[in-house]
Amino acid sequence: MCKGLSYLPSSCLEKAKGMRVKLSHLADKNKSVDWKNPQDLDTLLSNKNTLHAFRCFLRSEFSEENLDFWMACEEYRMSPHKRTKVQGLRHLQPVNLDAETREALLSVMDAPSSDTFNTAQQRIFNLMAKDSFPRFLRSTYSVETIRAY
Repeated sequence: MCKGLSYLPSSCLEKAKGMRVKLSHLADKNKSVDWKNPQDLDTLLSNKNTLHAFRCFLRSEFSEENLDFWMACEEYRMSPHKRTKVQGLRHLQPVNLDAETREALLSVMDAPSSDTFNTAQQRIFNLMAKDSFPRFLRSTYSVETIRAY
């Protein structure tokens, strides 16, 4: 009988989540988005119009900093000029990271590597997916976006 994922070490689960995010972005670039049936936060973030509606919603709730951080991490990950991009990620205070992740991140900020922000970015993504995204789907911002399509 399958025992599920609970027996895997947490580091394996974190790496698997990171791979899912990376691979889903590749897949999202090649598929059209049907916003009338929003599936997940990945789909929302891959579409310019829905991303804008989500940003407006977050701004109305004073929680736009999480999306800003996630997008800055994406830009950093995709950028060939990583040294200059890290400056925009130095101000982590308003972002909703747990103390352990924040401390681990701050300890490597002086010599960042290509995967420095992966864990923090994944934690912020999970927070938005579990908290902000469901509220967005119930909001007038989502309803208006769906009507526009």
